[in-house]
Amino acid sequence: MTGEFECSRAACRRTATHHILWRNPRIHPEDRRKTWLACDEHVDFLSDYLRARDFPVDVREGLPE
Repeated sequence: MTGEFECSRAACRRTATHHILWRNPRIHPEDRRKTWLACDEHVDFLSDYLRARDFPVDVREGLPE
């Protein structure tokens, strides 16, 4: 890896430009958040995938600090 963060979409090697915070309320406590990284092309796909499962989702531009 060249120091860049890659998109979490399977087989995508593009540089991430967003991060998606989510949790599965059936197994994660309120304060637990998981993070997926997304490129511009896949940010909607990944966030829609999580929302379709009724997971709380928060999409933010840039990478997590």
